[in-house]
Amino acid sequence: MNRYAVLCLDNNPISAEQFRLELSAFSSKFDILSVESIEEAQHALEYLEEKEQTVALVIASHHAQFNGVDFLIGLDRKAHTEQARKILISCSSDIDAILTAVNEGRLDHCLTKPLPDNVLFNTAQKELTQFVLRHDKDELLNYSQILDQHKLLRAHIENQMSNFQAGFLNDYHALSDSALAEQVITALQDFFEQSQDTTACRTYSPEHLLTIEGEPNSFLWFITSGEVALYKRDELGMQREVVRHSKGNIVGSMSFVTGEHSFSTALTLTQTEVIKLDRNVFRKVMQSDSNLLPLFTNLLLRHFNRRLQRSINTKLQLQKTLESLESAHQQLIEREKMAMLGQLVAGVAHELNNPIAAILRGVENLTQTLEQLLITRPSHEIQDQGVALLNRARTAKPASTSELRDRVKQLCHILPERALAKKMVNLGLETDQALVEQIKQQKHQSLDMLTTFEQYHQVGSSLRSINVCAARIADMVKSLKGYARSDDETLHFADLHEGIEDTLVIFENKLKLHTVRTEYADLPKTLCQPIALQQVWTNLISNAIDAFPERGILTIQSKLVTRHQQTYAVISFRDNGSGIPESQKKAIFELNYTTKKEGNFGLGIGLSICQQIVASHRGWIDVDSELNQFTCMTVWLPITQEGDEA
Repeated sequence: MNRYAVLCLDNNPISAEQFRLELSAFSSKFDILSVESIEEAQHALEYLEEKEQTVALVIASHHAQFNGVDFLIGLDRKAHTEQARKILISCSSDIDAILTAVNEGRLDHCLTKPLPDNVLFNTAQKELTQFVLRHDKDELLNYSQILDQHKLLRAHIENQMSNFQAGFLNDYHALSDSALAEQVITALQDFFEQSQDTTACRTYSPEHLLTIEGEPNSFLWFITSGEVALYKRDELGMQREVVRHSKGNIVGSMSFVTGEHSFSTALTLTQTEVIKLDRNVFRKVMQSDSNLLPLFTNLLLRHFNRRLQRSINTKLQLQKTLESLESAHQQLIEREKMAMLGQLVAGVAHELNNPIAAILRGVENLTQTLEQLLITRPSHEIQDQGVALLNRARTAKPASTSELRDRVKQLCHILPERALAKKMVNLGLETDQALVEQIKQQKHQSLDMLTTFEQYHQVGSSLRSINVCAARIADMVKSLKGYARSDDETLHFADLHEGIEDTLVIFENKLKLHTVRTEYADLPKTLCQPIALQQVWTNLISNAIDAFPERGILTIQSKLVTRHQQTYAVISFRDNGSGIPESQKKAIFELNYTTKKEGNFGLGIGLSICQQIVASHRGWIDVDSELNQFTCMTVWLPITQEGDEA
């Protein structure tokens, strides 16, 4: 016996039998009953009610001697049949009453004899599909072979997506790490117990290698008991322990997710039980339970967040590095230089606040944007395009603001709304003709898609910012170590614009109330010391910010200039600040010169250091300033391209 039944009513035995035969295609999921009188129909309904079998569809004929209309309308008065779909087959008599019943919603469909081929089958299929969509949402796929497959599949996908998205909205942040981990462990163990797969749940003895630093990794280890240590090689190749993991922690997550080589070596310290997942098994596990993926994702995000925090805390442990620095310089410089070095150390320590703040802001933006992407769960096509945008944002070369404005103007001829054109240019999608046409024709739908693309782009930008700022912290420490050994710095070919843009990221918070304009020429990569030059850009931008009025404007311009048969990259930093008095212009490059008030922390404007760095590149710095109007600092760097260094 099936869960649902279909009842056919016609006082003509031949017609009733024809109805039953035509609807027999549905008999695998619906019991088909055929009766020849209203009295038999009532008995059939009582029988179905006793069997607790739901009536899904009732088909009744109507003519002058047989009132099928009243029978169908009467179904609304009974709880057992009020949800049934109703089809009337008439002989064109009493048409007004029939139309009234249809218009009032008392009947779902009306057919007129003689019936064309397959019309009854098609109508019944449509009505049964509607019934199942309303009353059996959890079992839609079971009916896809006999009913409207397209509608059922689409509804099933929408239901699954709705359930999936709802899972990410659960208040998981209220759970402790241990409680969240316990839920994931229980769900994973239940899955493998039901699937009778014993290969994923493993027990390792002490000193068992899970990952090896620098080697490929295709697995993710979820620790259910025991302890695992992570080791990283230092500059001398010595293995140093960096962190320990216990129950609820994940090993190999970053390389598993990104496909990159393992960041560290993971070694069990005690007997350790783990759940080992490769990508195929991981996919099966997450598809088995719609609640497991949001649980696991929240746990994974916490793991990544802790990893970022550990990285930041490591960068902030500057004291030991400063002590090592002082020891390294004691044999190289005299007492007066050591006093100067103390000020340098203090200034760099002070300047660490900018990249640290940028990292924290980037982590916050990254967390919020990832949560939005996980909640919205875009389609596979949009995900693929979004990942491409994310990767492009991580490695994109900077474009000048003037160039971006020109590209927006060109696109405005095609897209009349400037806001849309600006979004497309910022995402680098203005050359995608298919997407441009889609936006023109479907503006409202495209806005949602562009918003999703912007979120992927924001993830890439945040990752780039975090990477830049973390590297900046390391570079500051390295510059301290090499202060007396500048000849140890490596020369290599670099994009000068990238160094400037990376520096602007550090000052993003200070610049948010001001305006930055960039006008970049097409500069070739040149042989230089990018780390040292970034200190120059940092000092020049910092000085401009200090000189800003309430609404400051910083214009950064680059161009190529040939002088005495030598090509130079000429980069100027012009602010609309307080300017430099004529009497001080010659003094600004003197060692330890400062305009800061007594008691302020830091090295002052640091132009002496900047001049030394630029001079080591065989260049110089020009100064042009007018009091209370502007200051323009211009850096001249000779261009040395690949093949010219010999």
